[in-house]
Amino acid sequence: MFGQAAVGGSANSPSGSRMFRYEVVGLRQNEENDRNNYSIRRSGSVFITVPYNRMNEEMQRILRMGGKIVNIEPLSAG
Repeated sequence: MFGQAAVGGSANSPSGSRMFRYEVVGLRQNEENDRNNYSIRRSGSVFITVPYNRMNEEMQRILRMGGKIVNIEPLSAG
């Protein structure tokens, strides 16, 4: 076990490398995303790719921005 880190290696676990794509509608410009260098279009779908370990954080961020998640799909590894 010498020289091996047991903490913080989420990318080495099967769940850490899994990616998911959210399809989001209804995003609106607000204080939180106003710092972006681009504006958000209110109509149409936006696709956001998220690692498994950040899914909950990203869902909360999308809801705070007024968006609605209409689809979540896993992305294949290969």
